[in-house]
Amino acid sequence: MIMQETEIKNVAEPALRIDIVTGFSDMFDSVFGASIIKIAQEKGLVKIVCHNLHDYADDKYRHIDDTVFGGGAGMLIKCAPVFKCIEALQAERHYDEIIYVTADGERITQTAVNRLSMLGNIIIICGHFKGIDQRIRDHFVTLELSLGDFVLSGGELPAMVLVDSIVRLIPGVLGDIESGLEDSFMNGVLEAPNYTKPADFRGMKVPDVLLSGNHAEIRKWREQQEELKTAQRRPDLFEE
Repeated sequence: MIMQETEIKNVAEPALRIDIVTGFSDMFDSVFGASIIKIAQEKGLVKIVCHNLHDYADDKYRHIDDTVFGGGAGMLIKCAPVFKCIEALQAERHYDEIIYVTADGERITQTAVNRLSMLGNIIIICGHFKGIDQRIRDHFVTLELSLGDFVLSGGELPAMVLVDSIVRLIPGVLGDIESGLEDSFMNGVLEAPNYTKPADFRGMKVPDVLLSGNHAEIRKWREQQEELKTAQRRPDLFEE
């Protein structure tokens, strides 16, 4: 579910508004119309508005891309549609961050996501093809973020991941706030193993301490498991 401008005029302002600038707005429908993001929008805790760059194109064929100066393969998203879209948004409100999701941006971390979840208005620009004209980045972008050291066909998938990681931290979105606070990376380590019923499944048993009811010992066990797991899988987190 992605709310359109005509649907949101009479809705109370949420804690966070996210505007997504993309040439492929249909890609967001299924992801944002399910699970936590859908619930957050229905509760009025976040407003997500998707803007199709083809609506801002400057020719009758609604082209948003063109060839790259200097030669080379691939097409680049042009300045005009992006400038028109963002300038129209900026005329209506102030934006705390204008984010471009790109492989050469800084790596997305939980620390960065925590900060973004406390802002009021965010724009996320999705590149596609070979990316966007550098002048867009120079003029508008305040933060460039990457999922990792690999390249995708466009910025739509990273934008979905970024939005999900932000929205789940907004107070009231998760049914149990403790769930989010205990996630991996929230305190610099990986999350301890978790178990649910039954306590014995095909001979595989839940650690006795988790069934003891001794909360001090359970907390101690989880801390030990967090450190052990982090040391084995992500020792770089201790260095950071």
